[in-house]
Amino acid sequence: MEPWLAAHLPVLDLALDAVRTVQRAAARAGRPAGAADPAPLDPARVAAAFASDRVFALDGHPVDGFAPLSGFFPAADGWVRTHANYPHHRSRLTALLGLSDDAGRPAFAQRIARFPAQELEDRAADVGAIVVRVRTEHEWRMSRPGRAAASGPVVQTRLRPGPSTGSGRRGSAAGSPAVGPRPGADPAPGAKPLAGVRVLDLTRVIAGPVATRTLALLGADVLRVDPPDPAEIEWQHLDTGQGKRSAVLDLRNPRDRRTAQELLDAADVLVTGYRPGAIESLGLEVPPGVVAGRVSAWGDAGPWAGRRGFDSIVQAASGIALLEGRDGAPGALPAQALDHASGYLLAAGIVDALTLRDDAAGGPGDGLGRDVSVSLARTATWLLDLPGRDQLHPAAATPSGGETVTHGRVTAARPVLAGYDDYPHPAHPWGTDEPAWRPPAG
Repeated sequence: MEPWLAAHLPVLDLALDAVRTVQRAAARAGRPAGAADPAPLDPARVAAAFASDRVFALDGHPVDGFAPLSGFFPAADGWVRTHANYPHHRSRLTALLGLSDDAGRPAFAQRIARFPAQELEDRAADVGAIVVRVRTEHEWRMSRPGRAAASGPVVQTRLRPGPSTGSGRRGSAAGSPAVGPRPGADPAPGAKPLAGVRVLDLTRVIAGPVATRTLALLGADVLRVDPPDPAEIEWQHLDTGQGKRSAVLDLRNPRDRRTAQELLDAADVLVTGYRPGAIESLGLEVPPGVVAGRVSAWGDAGPWAGRRGFDSIVQAASGIALLEGRDGAPGALPAQALDHASGYLLAAGIVDALTLRDDAAGGPGDGLGRDVSVSLARTATWLLDLPGRDQLHPAAATPSGGETVTHGRVTAARPVLAGYDDYPHPAHPWGTDEPAWRPPAG
């Protein structure tokens, strides 16, 4: 086999396992109990999708996934990793270090080198900047946040009492169909077991958008809603926005917040990437019958539950960066694998929650909403626990065959699921759609 996603840790195994999870959930939604396993996955396509930032091109040119002030920096007594891809994160970092907002990487690095790594991490957490101390795997596993990240299932699902009553939801009095085709019929390749499902997408960056993009692939009507500022990074939106519509609402504005609540009242699924309690603080109320999916960096419990984080930050904190490094310097996985795997796991949990709500085992579902959550740190622990480490691995190969598709200016990875050659449509330009659901089919 080609060295797709080759690394010290078994990244391809993680990727295949995560994609199989959502593949089987989709099969359960569209097939009767006891149907055969879905078709085998193509490792090259899975690798290309997980390494999407490496195969993505805009006008034929590759993109740089990280801003100048994002990355590893030597501190006074070790290493830290920073994240400054969004303007407000950059501003918080430069302010933390007493630098002007237009400071370049050399001045930034010189200032970081004056401080102990733990002090930088602690001070950053206090002001909402994103810095973590690079830890060994043992340090992480023995720490309070590391132990919290290792607890519980990789996908956590909890019942939320109350029936599904909204007029726009499947299984409601409006007569919308249950999840999936009628029992007894295997879906053909490219089938849409989530046709008619409405998904309100309040996510950014990679994991959440990957989850909602997968739901769109399976037939859901996905409406992504962003705040007007900061605008999403263009290439990230084009890379993970396929199959969705994109609208802008400012939830701090009462009129826009009412619109968002009306959308949520008529939705089947809400997917967020906010920290615990953030949705409630914005004034939105999740109806009892809605399936609420959420991805976070550090999980719902533990001392870091309220902290910000991204894939690269979790790699650094959890020991992965040092395992993937060389000569004492930290390194990185050959893909944002924690993000992508968490996205597919979240999509699988949402699909299963919809099936239980609407069409469990071919009969009436229980009508109950569920909370489904994943975290990048829990996915990192899963990766660390997998067998098959390879210290002498070859360099990771990037697929270059038929694993991408080009639409106009954009070249992006194809879907990972067997039988789906492309997404329903390329990403719409960011923020150009109306904040409204499509009319029901028929």
